[in-house]
Amino acid sequence: MKKLSLLVLGFAFACNSSQKTVSEAQQPKPVASPVSYAESITQDELKEHLYTYASDEFEGRETGAPGQKKAVDYIKAHYESLEIPPAQSNGDYFQKVPLEMSKAPQGNLSINDTSFELGEHVLTFSEAKGAHNSIVYAGYGIEDGEYSDYSGIDVKGKYVLIKAGEPVDANGVYEISGNMEKSVWSNASEAVGKKQDIAHAKGAIGVLYYDMLSFPRFSRYFQFMKKNNSGRMRLAEDKSDEVLIYLDDTAVKVLKSDIEEDNVPKVIEADIQLNISSSNEGINSENVVAVLKGSEKPDEFVVISSHLDHIGVTSDGQINNGADDDGSGTVSLLEIAQAFKKAADEGNGPKRSIVFLHVTGEEKGLLGSRYYTDVDPVFPLENTVADLNIDMIGRIDPNYEGARNYLYLIGSDKLSTELHNLSEEVNNKYTNIEFDYTYNDENDPNRFYYRSDHYNFAKNNIPIIFYFNGTHADYHRPSDTPDKINYDLLENRSRLIFHTAWEIANRPNRLVVDKAAD
Repeated sequence: MKKLSLLVLGFAFACNSSQKTVSEAQQPKPVASPVSYAESITQDELKEHLYTYASDEFEGRETGAPGQKKAVDYIKAHYESLEIPPAQSNGDYFQKVPLEMSKAPQGNLSINDTSFELGEHVLTFSEAKGAHNSIVYAGYGIEDGEYSDYSGIDVKGKYVLIKAGEPVDANGVYEISGNMEKSVWSNASEAVGKKQDIAHAKGAIGVLYYDMLSFPRFSRYFQFMKKNNSGRMRLAEDKSDEVLIYLDDTAVKVLKSDIEEDNVPKVIEADIQLNISSSNEGINSENVVAVLKGSEKPDEFVVISSHLDHIGVTSDGQINNGADDDGSGTVSLLEIAQAFKKAADEGNGPKRSIVFLHVTGEEKGLLGSRYYTDVDPVFPLENTVADLNIDMIGRIDPNYEGARNYLYLIGSDKLSTELHNLSEEVNNKYTNIEFDYTYNDENDPNRFYYRSDHYNFAKNNIPIIFYFNGTHADYHRPSDTPDKINYDLLENRSRLIFHTAWEIANRPNRLVVDKAAD
């Protein structure tokens, strides 16, 4: 009886012990320290990568050119060596990005028997043909909240005349914002596209756009295309029938002489003859996408991105190596991937999946990232937690000569307060870099928030951070070479981004988006 009691007691303890083990197994695995993995990102390895990636052999990595093909092969080989698999279900690291090069158009636009040759007073970058006996004037071409320049007018099947800017009263109060602050509609870089999208959504077949301040900039670009027999690159998926024609003061006054004063939408009777032709050439390019699957939340994705392309060779044969832009971001991403794989190999892989995204065509208009977000997301955007975008982090700009330990951060607080706070906490804990938010200011004239690949994620309400060292005298010049990179800074900045991605990937809940994209 005593022996039986002992056996029963022993069995009871065994059951309790077994239950405890099961309960413990159900607990989330504690997150390992990321420090040793971050320390695997070294300036020596960054330098070795960059002296190859930004060498003359890669011929400036022009989108679609042989040098860019060498670049994607180099990136692919790195992920293969790490045994980080391709992201696409077909087993290919390369996400094909079909592009099209539109040559500088030729022809003329006639308004009420006054003919304007393309390039003089009239500009466009697409083909436009046809005859029309009227257009619709839509003032500023804005539709925002309760304000609409399209009330009472029908633009379906018509060309729409729009002017730059936004309505402001005699006291300097802007109607959209309701105060003295300009809105996005006053920003030349963003507003034209937004206004064009509204017009086409309402059925317009084309937009005549009057913007006297920006016309010289577009004219210089057009003349460069024409002189160099080059073209404007775009996604092949972009609709070719969405025509945008820029008019200067001379051309618009033939059509509507009082456009500066009159904001009232109306139909304008006019004889419009369009005879503008263009030729297009297909170009094949590719993003490189690899993924490290998460251990607990594999269907939530943290994207780390950089662009793999640069601007190629100058007309006189000089190679633009692009060591900082964006060789620095590319090699940083390669090293960050290696650090995450080291953690995974030791059983400490990220809880969420990490997507390593190298995009093409950034220099041509953020084309590769737009293809990923707007045309063919490899992973669902609704399951994408954040994008950390790296574009130029290897140099010091003129504002920080003698004060090296800095980095510009852009966009961290635009969509998620949590992301901004997390970013600050990670930096204070691990890297102690001085964050400069100068270019994060909505009124900053450089508009960097809209000028790199993170923006295509941000416009889809995905929180982002853009890491940037600012421009310098070698920006977009053959003198942007690997010997001018500050490799100790590149190391520390890369470690910062790794730590930030680590925290996002391993936190219990995904980042809260508490602000909406514009």
